[in-house]
This record gives sequence, structure tokens and C-alpha cells, in this order.
Amino acid sequence: MSWDHRDYNRGGGAGGFGGIRGLSTHSVVMWLIVANFAVFILNGVFLGAMRGSLLAPVVWGNFNIPQAIHGGQVWRFVTYQFNHAGFMHFVFNMIGLYFFGPLLEQWWGPKRFLAFYLLCGSAGAAVAAAFSLFPAMGVFDQNSILIGASGAVFGILVACAVLFPKQRVQLIFPPVPMTMRTMALVFLGISVLSILAGSANAGGEAAHLGGAALGFLLAARPGLLAWADGVSPNTFKVRVVSQKREKAALREGASEAEIDRILAKVSAQGLQSLTSKEKKMLNRETERKQR
Repeated sequence: MSWDHRDYNRGGGAGGFGGIRGLSTHSVVMWLIVANFAVFILNGVFLGAMRGSLLAPVVWGNFNIPQAIHGGQVWRFVTYQFNHAGFMHFVFNMIGLYFFGPLLEQWWGPKRFLAFYLLCGSAGAAVAAAFSLFPAMGVFDQNSILIGASGAVFGILVACAVLFPKQRVQLIFPPVPMTMRTMALVFLGISVLSILAGSANAGGEAAHLGGAALGFLLAARPGLLAWADGVSPNTFKVRVVSQKREKAALREGASEAEIDRILAKVSAQGLQSLTSKEKKMLNRETERKQR
């Protein structure tokens, strides 16, 4: 797939569709591609080893209902997105991410785009799992395994269609020009027909629809991603510091109440009525105030 050249797509940085030149080293799209490539290589290495197959990311990172849902291994909703069934599966997903991802990253910013990407992929797994409630359809069941970034990529595709519906695009093969909206509808139609026809990859097609549905929602209501702007490495640190201060304030308040109780006891019964612990607390409070 390739984009027609437009003036607003010719700049550098993370956005645009100018090939590798359009991706900076700080681009989320670039790092997602790197992460997917690294996992692809690791799977090739470990799955081909006699004693290392259990270490392969696809073994502990694929999505399946018994482990991800019944077993509580919720990380599989995310990790399955970085595993692929083969070279062409990997290549086609990365092509979609490479051509369409930069525009959304430039439009929303890296934080919102990353949140969008991972959420759409997770929605793909959730919708595929939901089809297991209808076993007669034969789409996804307890024995099915889901891998691939297709759900996230379909979310990107649909979001681009919502935000830039008249943008002209062209397939790599066949080289047919069309609008962004038309391309999205074509791919969604293929997924729906594949499910209805009982395709061998019906579970994957269901994930496409799940990612596409959430992609549409988040593109239509971008405010739902606003929370991602506040996520940073310091977020947890700030929360921890605030909680510590709150606890310290509570301890200080309790200490003052205890001191008031001790002073009232002294006033009523005399200093000799205090226990050794109460005397120590009173001495510490006296020293603190003198400092």
C-alpha cells in the first residue's frame, strides 16, 4: 500500500508517508516495528532450539482463552500483538503500520497513539474471545490461539478512514487507487465475508473487526484517549510521594492526639501516672518543639 504525495505528508519527523525517512528514532511507529521484528527473530531462534522452545515469546505471549481469561494471564491481550505466524504475516502487518501509523501518531501525539494501538489490539482479542460464546459459528473456541498485530493495524486503518476519508491511497497489489474510506470498507468487507464463509482464519478476522470497531470509536471520540497524555515515568513516583505524605500527615495527626491525651492524664493524675512509653513519647515531643 502506498500513499499519494501530499504537501502535508512531505515533512520529516514521525509523521508523513515518506518512507523510512519519515520515521525518527523517537517515533512510536518505528519502535513498534523494531519490537515486532525483535520478537519475530526471538521466535525463530527459540522455536528452532531443542531446549529453548518454552522460552519463545509465542509460547508465553499468544492469546488463548484458557490462559488469558480463565488463568488470569491478562498480559496476553497485549503480548499476542507482537507475535506472528510467519514471515508474510509479519511483513503485511508491518507494512500497514509503517504506511498508516505515522499519520495518526502525528495527529494525536506519541502517547495517545501508543495507547490507541495497544487498545485496538486488545479489543481484537476480546472480540475474538466473545465469538467463543457462539461455538456453532466455528470462529474461535477454547482451543484457538490468536497472534498478530492485525487487530491494531485494522484499528489504525479505520481511524485513518474516519479522520481522512477522502485521502487518495493505492494498493501495492493490485495497484488500484481509491480513497481511504473505500480501502477500509474493502478490507472490512473481506473480514466479514471470511467469517461468514467459515474461513480457517475466522478468529483472526474477528480480531480485525474488534480492532476496527474500537479504532472507529476512538477516532470519532478522541477525548477517550485524553488520559494517555498524563502518563509518564514520573506518574507513579508522584503518586507514591503523595501517598507517603498523606500517611505521614495521618501519623502526625494521630501523634498530636496522643500527646493531648497524655497531657490531659498528667493534668488529672500527675506525672507519676504515666507509663514508660507515655513518658518517652512526651519527652520526644518536648525535644521536637525545642528544636
